[in-house]
Amino acid sequence: MKILKIQALRGPNIWSIKRKKLIQMRLDLEEMEQSPTNKIEGFRERLETMIPTLIEHRCSEGCRGGFFMRIEKGTWMGHVIEHIALEIQTLAGMDTGFGRTRETKTPGIYNVVFSYTEENVGLFAAESAVAIADALIKGTAYDLDSDLQKMREIRERVRLGPSTGSIVAEAVNRDIPWIRLGTNSLVQLGYGVNQMRFQATITCKTSSIAVDMACNKELTKKMLDMASIPVASGSICVDEEDLAKTIEKIGYPIVLKPLDGNHGKGASINVTSWEDAVSGLAFAKNYSNRIIVEKFITGFDFRILVIDNKLVAAAKRVPAHVVGDDNHTIRELIDTTNLDPRRGYGHENVLTQIDVDRDTEDLLEKMNYTLETIPNKGEIVYLKSTANLSTGGTSVDVTDMMHPENIFLAERISRVIGLDICGVDIMAKNLTQPLKENGGVILEVNAAPGFRMHLAPSEGLPRNVAAPVIDMLYPPGKNCRIPIIAVTGTNGKTTTTRLLAHIVKNNGFKVGFTTSDGIYIQNHMMEKGDTTGPISAEYILRDPTVEFAVLETARGGILRSGLGFSRCDIGIITNIQEDHLGLNDIHTLDDLARVKSTVVKSIKKDGWAILNAEDEHCIKIGSELDCKVAYFSMTEDNPLIKKLCAEGKTVAVYENGFITIKKGEWKIRIERATHVPLTLGGKAKFMIANVLAATLASYLWGFKTEDISLSLQTFIPSAAQTPGRMNIFEFKKFKVLIDFAHNASGYRGVEEFLQSVEATKKIGIIAGVGDRRDEDIKECATIAARMFDHIIIRQEKHLRGRTEEGIIGLILEGIKNSGKDVTYEIIPKETEAIRHAIDSAEEGSFITALSDVVTNAIEIVQEYLDKENEQGLV
Repeated sequence: MKILKIQALRGPNIWSIKRKKLIQMRLDLEEMEQSPTNKIEGFRERLETMIPTLIEHRCSEGCRGGFFMRIEKGTWMGHVIEHIALEIQTLAGMDTGFGRTRETKTPGIYNVVFSYTEENVGLFAAESAVAIADALIKGTAYDLDSDLQKMREIRERVRLGPSTGSIVAEAVNRDIPWIRLGTNSLVQLGYGVNQMRFQATITCKTSSIAVDMACNKELTKKMLDMASIPVASGSICVDEEDLAKTIEKIGYPIVLKPLDGNHGKGASINVTSWEDAVSGLAFAKNYSNRIIVEKFITGFDFRILVIDNKLVAAAKRVPAHVVGDDNHTIRELIDTTNLDPRRGYGHENVLTQIDVDRDTEDLLEKMNYTLETIPNKGEIVYLKSTANLSTGGTSVDVTDMMHPENIFLAERISRVIGLDICGVDIMAKNLTQPLKENGGVILEVNAAPGFRMHLAPSEGLPRNVAAPVIDMLYPPGKNCRIPIIAVTGTNGKTTTTRLLAHIVKNNGFKVGFTTSDGIYIQNHMMEKGDTTGPISAEYILRDPTVEFAVLETARGGILRSGLGFSRCDIGIITNIQEDHLGLNDIHTLDDLARVKSTVVKSIKKDGWAILNAEDEHCIKIGSELDCKVAYFSMTEDNPLIKKLCAEGKTVAVYENGFITIKKGEWKIRIERATHVPLTLGGKAKFMIANVLAATLASYLWGFKTEDISLSLQTFIPSAAQTPGRMNIFEFKKFKVLIDFAHNASGYRGVEEFLQSVEATKKIGIIAGVGDRRDEDIKECATIAARMFDHIIIRQEKHLRGRTEEGIIGLILEGIKNSGKDVTYEIIPKETEAIRHAIDSAEEGSFITALSDVVTNAIEIVQEYLDKENEQGLV
């Protein structure tokens, strides 16, 4: 078996709209195509021995053990690999369960699709599953545990931390979209101008001054002391002389901790001798030059969490420890404790495994213990000097036990320091009494406090502390999204997108849009190139200035990674025509329609799908949608349009020369087509169709008809505004048209326009695209022969696996098939072909360059036009 390609889908896709996170693996079974599982002796037994938990996979049988039943009956290895990939992720602590395996048009080659929780783990699982299946087929040994541990390590390296993850999970529960910014814990909630950002538990609302204060433990202590809040006595030390003075002042026992430390790193507690104090000072200096030395307060370590100046949780933190039983050594007790299923690697479970480190050894040494000591029955042996969960500590929820005065104190502290998310560390005998009565003190105030101890305490009630964070960032009434109109189809996507962006901008929105020639924000090009995929869509949605997004969405990006947004308000399919067939398992128009339908299937329930009533594939898609659907047509006599109007539905039609919205039998004439520059005086029929789609979308969004009309009249097609879309350059004696037409439907649109053009001679410059089917290249050439008197064939780019001679041969065959006596010449380089056409142009001729690289063609023609204009001025 051979893996041909592995890709990660991150948004709504052809396999599932709801399940956005999928791995798609293209797998060649090679000789295993002839060997289903029931023909491989002992395969089922070996698989069940290695991964017995697969018994829970119901598969199509719909019952426990269903997958093994399929193995017995005989199923292909792609299906087996799908199930293995899912189960090993679950065994590694990432429970997931959606999968599909489908054979492609090529026998023996399958698309194996399965869900993932962490992308890098999913990619690893794909390769691992194939290797496992191969070992099971051959009956060789395989170290599954090694793969599972590797997957856990990958997860810990790339996953969001527990605090960040909890906020994201709460956002997802509230249907708030999110984007991870980079590879760390910086996250954007919402889209465009309505976005909010946070990293760990620091939000875009967090005061930088407050963070600086909280990180400066000395300043924090002074601020609290000035506010009559109890703090531990002590001072800052930099050397042994300072240490001696402080100890003389406050006495033993003491605590030493780095001024700039966190997570308990570098801390020494309950220090009772000068020798240990000096050692603790040296240890702390590994983390900071300035060391806090405070009186050690006996009691319990409590963490109070205050969000938006309101107390939301309190936990008692207990350092990692074991309890003696008179029989086992401390090392053995640690191993037994780590067997607790609640403990795991890193942050994967409620608790973290206990590791032996310098802190552990120092604590045991102070007790004259070693790891081989057998503690007495019931004796608690502490293994860490701090109670952090990340070092194996445990937590007990005590939120409901807090005295009202302590609640008031904690909320006041958050205001004194100024933190929106504030962790207050308290040392006290309990929180049921006011601190001033039991002698408790504030140890620290933490910016970016961890949430895990509150989300999943080892004892007590879990607290959803992420909820008040989202409440703070998105209070009732605040929107998290921006309007999104997504445009797809075979032809007309870019023009429709640009026209819509123009309409939106004219209605006062700051608009961001993507096209096949670049990313734009308020008509400023941000990035140049074909930007119709999910990365470009995310670019727009990340921009904090964008109020409205119009996104051209091409098939390539959908197949490669899925959509770049979770859902849209309006989706448009301009048409579905033959193009790109034979690529990426898209062989028929039905296949292509399935890809394009991803856009409109992602529309929100009360949103609109705008579809072409003259396209049978659009009509079929429309019948399957859950959202509202509206159609446009070039004639009001279209049977579907007539039916919808009879039902009182809203449609857009071209009637009596007008761009018209019909609501039932009522007509709202938006503008005469001849007054819409984009239609080239009403001659470019396919442009009228694009205008209808954009007009209908704008009307259903809620823009006023007069504003739509004005926008249609002021959208001037040009090489700058609509590059490569029916750009006409008028020379004194001839004209040149540049268009991006690259498929049969596009060629037919140009042919229809040229029928209305009067010219002494019509010259066409054409080329073939190497990754199209033979019949597609020939059909384009046949259409070209019908509409041109003379053809210049050029072919230097986009060979895509073919030879230049091979493509030109297909073009010549297509020209011959037209049956028309048309002259032609071959000039391979596009620049030379265009220059030759202009240099030899006769008076009254009309040159049409159908170019797949419109920028180059436009630059050459503009250069000639500029020279002619300069000469005219002389």
